Amino acid sequence: MIGQLLNATQAHSDAEWMIEDAEIGQVTVVASVITIKNQATNCVYWIDDGSGRVEARHWVDSANEEDSERWGSITEGAYIRVMGGLKMFGNKRYINAQHIRPVKDHHEFLFHTLEAMTVTRIFEKGPPPRPSDAGKDPRAVAGGSVTGPSAYTAQSNTASSTDQYAHLPPLQRRIAEFMLSRPPADEGIHVGAIARSVGGDARAISEALDKLMDDGYVFTTIDDSHFQLSV
Repeated sequence: MIGQLLNATQAHSDAEWMIEDAEIGQVTVVASVITIKNQATNCVYWIDDGSGRVEARHWVDSANEEDSERWGSITEGAYIRVMGGLKMFGNKRYINAQHIRPVKDHHEFLFHTLEAMTVTRIFEKGPPPRPSDAGKDPRAVAGGSVTGPSAYTAQSNTASSTDQYAHLPPLQRRIAEFMLSRPPADEGIHVGAIARSVGGDARAISEALDKLMDDGYVFTTIDDSHFQLSV
């Protein structure tokens, strides 16, 4: 959603954009075109999806008739899907659009909204358990629905998964269990997300992570601020 892109942050101008604790690369939005500004080398679409407004800037090859015809079919008031990267220029963020196309089915806007909500919840609470994960539940074996705690709680982290951390000091244990509850990600989990979840003094959290690394429970990934469980 555009509102999420407007709230995205960067540690510095060359850093990856972050939404909450998740790094973002390519983005896609479905929005209504408010205004169109054609320029010599690019076309700027001012778009709104109800959560916010942002510019989508597409660089056009005027010598390419097929390219000009494709983008020329987009009009103000139409809904479009934009795909590209989030950029910043002159303290103003915009989408550097690599692809834009008109939305021909109004259900696509509803689908995109639900998809954004689903992905956000997965990053916050982890993915819901798969049917195979609930195989030990008699109701699941019988093909019925499984009721009880929300699928977005940490119920998938069984006692056997957390027993290996039971002997750790409280802060280290909370850190390990929080990391275990998050969906797998190659880049690991940012220290800011860990701090917000477990609470406590920043120095104590840093020392706890250092100790977990020394003992082989966690390791750093893309930089010194991202951590991943070893087991």
